[in-house]
Amino acid sequence: MLRITAILHTFGLKVADRARARLTDAPERGNVTIEHVLWAVAVIAIVGAVVAVIRGFVTAEAARIG
Repeated sequence: MLRITAILHTFGLKVADRARARLTDAPERGNVTIEHVLWAVAVIAIVGAVVAVIRGFVTAEAARIG
């Protein structure tokens, strides 16, 4: 789980850096970059929610076994 979180965090940082670079080079192209950043944030949030649900399910099942 930690590896997935680290990968998503790194992806988010890369997207933010690319967005910052594009916004400083060509301000009129910022809308597309901002849209990509928003999509990346949405994907990260969805993955985080799925991980939380799976972790909760596995914890509950493990408690039932033990």
